[in-house]
Amino acid sequence: MGNHLVLFNKYKRIMLLTFLFYKDNPLSPSIHFHFSISFGFLSKERNLKVMADLKAPLVRPKRKKTWVDYFVKFRWIIVIFVVLPISATLYFLIYLGDMYSESKSYEQRRKEHDENVLKVIKRLKQRNAAKDGLVCTARKPWIAVGMRNVDYKRARHFEVDLGEFRNILEINKEKMIARVEPLVNMGQISRATVPMNLSLAVVAELDDLTVGGLINGYGIEGSSHLYGLFADTVEAYEIVLAGGELVRATRDNEYSDLFYAIPWSQGTLGLLVAAEIRLIPVKEYMRLTYIPVKGDLQALAQGYMDSFAPKDGDESKIPDFVEGMVYNPTEGVMMVGTYASKAEAKKKGNKINNVGWWFKPWFYQHAQTALKKGQFVEYIPTREYYHRHTRCLYWEGKLILPFGDQFWFRFLFGWLMPPKVSLLKATQGEAIRNYYHDMHVIQDMLVPLYKVYPIWLCPHKLYKAPIKQQIYPEPGFEYEKRQGDTDDAQMYTDVGVYYAPGPVLRGEEFDGSEAVRKMEKWLIENHGFQPQYAVSELDEKSFWRMFDGDLYEHCRKKYRAVGTFMSVYYKSKKGRKTEKEVREAEQAHLETAYAEAD
Repeated sequence: MGNHLVLFNKYKRIMLLTFLFYKDNPLSPSIHFHFSISFGFLSKERNLKVMADLKAPLVRPKRKKTWVDYFVKFRWIIVIFVVLPISATLYFLIYLGDMYSESKSYEQRRKEHDENVLKVIKRLKQRNAAKDGLVCTARKPWIAVGMRNVDYKRARHFEVDLGEFRNILEINKEKMIARVEPLVNMGQISRATVPMNLSLAVVAELDDLTVGGLINGYGIEGSSHLYGLFADTVEAYEIVLAGGELVRATRDNEYSDLFYAIPWSQGTLGLLVAAEIRLIPVKEYMRLTYIPVKGDLQALAQGYMDSFAPKDGDESKIPDFVEGMVYNPTEGVMMVGTYASKAEAKKKGNKINNVGWWFKPWFYQHAQTALKKGQFVEYIPTREYYHRHTRCLYWEGKLILPFGDQFWFRFLFGWLMPPKVSLLKATQGEAIRNYYHDMHVIQDMLVPLYKVYPIWLCPHKLYKAPIKQQIYPEPGFEYEKRQGDTDDAQMYTDVGVYYAPGPVLRGEEFDGSEAVRKMEKWLIENHGFQPQYAVSELDEKSFWRMFDGDLYEHCRKKYRAVGTFMSVYYKSKKGRKTEKEVREAEQAHLETAYAEAD
């Protein structure tokens, strides 16, 4: 059942998965390189061979260009004249809506919440299981933030509108809990809490990411090495079940099984209508240290681990935030942050950097300057630090607007950034969507820390829960106690890859589907996990080899989600869903594939 593991010794040589991105490095335009994601600790001889290989790009046949290639190349025209102005208008209107919500008392917001929950319950009870399709939200497919096409909504379905669930219901300073609705986004919650010197324990970097998406899917931040993934910081879920019952699930009440099954379930166990999330005390600034690391792959990996997991186990050395970026196969920058007071930040000689101002350099490019000028320290306002990647959408902004990082553009038009991801998706047709699936890489991989040479680096604890969840640590990790591990959690890391592969940019052939399949195969073999927002090539059997389905299927049956909500695999599956698949899912005729995994 679940994953079949191959446990590797920490120092065993591994080089199982390589993505080849041959291109002018968008982060250092003068450098040509063969970009490799390497997993494991390699011998010195193997490292030298790998580095030699990196200097010799593989030659691929040229790919015949179509009209889609030219549309993507000049898409910046539509972005500048259509997407950016509409995005700025929407951001302003959303801000006004948030201000209007905040002007209401918590009592008024909770009253409206209760009324909206009753509407959801009434709507669910109107469903005729014999005639209507499976239940899903009424949100338009292109609004979802992620690369995966929301193809399941093209099949027959029964919509439930959750569009009104976008309020912060309570900030309880005594219990250190924020009770929020699922469509509250990170920009909204940080705007409300940071002025109180409070924050969610894990605040995902992009403003538009919602609480519901981060719970039902996946959410991570630079504080996840302390607090785990976003869902690990939730204290209670309020769920409307298939039969219309409203329940509150916590770690230790009668719905504890549901509590542990909700994360990564993609909304297939019930409709989330509120969550209670842990708050932590914070200060006005983040003291951020930029640490350049140069050397071979092993040096980069060790520099990354040492930045947040001291070898001597001294917890006082563990920072509040950690993040790393690898700019080429021999250079990276590790960033460690600790909260600092306003008084400390304003001391003579300290540098304050307001990275959130519209004309400021994009954050990943600013961090890269440490490679030239060496280690340095600066103070960033806490909320601006949380959302440091919002304006440039990591380095995706460079693909969307090739000149968007230039000073003249930032100064004149930077206030319009970023384009809303939902609008970018809304302005692309079927052919463009398929192009991005095959010719673009936006993937995150969660893998045990000791097996990784990273690219975009964000460590996180993977807790050993009382009940085995869909994602779970390696069996026996607590006895190995590798660097970063604790008694109750194994240290994992998120490896983020966001850009167009080099062969695509050079006009060469590239099989994106095959690359994803190889990555997924490696993850299954090495107890890794693929967040479901991304494009996946997994078939059903492989899906349940990667994830453990016992608790999920138990809750599906116990809470009567079968026949009402589609399964998480069915919802995540790539491609358009047929009516035959809909009927099979509704009637639950097929055995779940994870049962056959052994």
